[in-house]
Amino acid sequence: MIEEKSKATLIYNAKIVLQQEIIENGYVLIEKGCIACIGTKEAYETDHVRAGPAEQIFNGLVVDAQEGWLLPGFIDIHVHGGNGSDFMEAGISSLDQITQFHGRHGTTAMLATTVTASKQDIEQVLSAVHQYQQTPMPNAQLFGVHLEGPFLSPKWPGAQNPAYIVKPNLEWMDKWIGQYPDLIRMVTLAPETDGAMELIRLLHQHRIIPACGHSDANYKTMLEAQENGLCHAVHTFNAMTPLHHREPGTVGAILTTDSISAEVIADGHHVHPAVIRMMSKLKTAQNMILITDAISAAGLGDGDYELGGLKVYVKEGTARLKSTNSLAGSTLTMIQAFKYMVQQVGLSISQASEMASGNPAKLLGIDSMTGSIAAGKQADLVFVSTNFDICHVWVKGKMIH
Repeated sequence: MIEEKSKATLIYNAKIVLQQEIIENGYVLIEKGCIACIGTKEAYETDHVRAGPAEQIFNGLVVDAQEGWLLPGFIDIHVHGGNGSDFMEAGISSLDQITQFHGRHGTTAMLATTVTASKQDIEQVLSAVHQYQQTPMPNAQLFGVHLEGPFLSPKWPGAQNPAYIVKPNLEWMDKWIGQYPDLIRMVTLAPETDGAMELIRLLHQHRIIPACGHSDANYKTMLEAQENGLCHAVHTFNAMTPLHHREPGTVGAILTTDSISAEVIADGHHVHPAVIRMMSKLKTAQNMILITDAISAAGLGDGDYELGGLKVYVKEGTARLKSTNSLAGSTLTMIQAFKYMVQQVGLSISQASEMASGNPAKLLGIDSMTGSIAAGKQADLVFVSTNFDICHVWVKGKMIH
């Protein structure tokens, strides 16, 4: 039941997923875009003296969750597009379309993720996202840009365009950081390439997340990169040297180094659920992060698409390059990834929530603001049914779906 009376919102009769516990039959009060208080429905009615149903006591927008789950909004740090649009298009309408689409599926914050492209095209994305952040963002919030490339290994291009792969260029990065302070939040690179260690140190110095991906690095090089500031790995297992019992490789270093957080694409195509389960035991809920790696095809079904100028086809929900048949991002949404982790991998709702919200917030350094349900934080919330179907999404207390 929803009844709109004012800008304040009361969500009650919900299973509220906090970082340390789950509140049964709980309520959340939203005021001025923030979470004002949290508790049980009975406590709310007692605190407000007048006994009676919550919807009669509260003078505002009332949402009866009907014993569904109230989760912190999802934070997607690796997403290229959705609903027919790509961040590389670098247009306001594209940014609106992507953030609206993923907002409808529970994402309340995201990083606009590029692909390996020309310097000019990358700079157009930086300019567009910077301008977009200067105005009120109506949907999921763009917290910055994730540069996936172009400083990658030509041996592991995946679905990145090899024509634009270059060695790490500190001059480019210095320029971009100077022109757009605090805009670039993450850079994916191959640590074994010439100049990579210097770039990792530069990124670390500017509090930009140096991430490993599309890499041919061995175990020793990965540890050296970690010592220089590398702290994250993108789409673990995909487009990197695999685990071998005599040479642990990139994957071995990621799985055994606690200071490196690790992404996973939980769609049933990129990584087997048993391997994700193993990964969750090694990385724990504190340094494992759910992402979509979604491309423009997300939400549109099977057909022909493009990614970074490369031809892509989608069949039965799986995106692949036409030229090599390599996986090319995904058509995933965060709520689908969340459901997969609970229903197929076997993690608890609390564990999946931490991987979809809490951990990415910590990595980005925004966990004091969002990423969990707590009094004083932004009201970035997702209400799902008992079957994990999206019912409502709030960003800064505003219902966007």
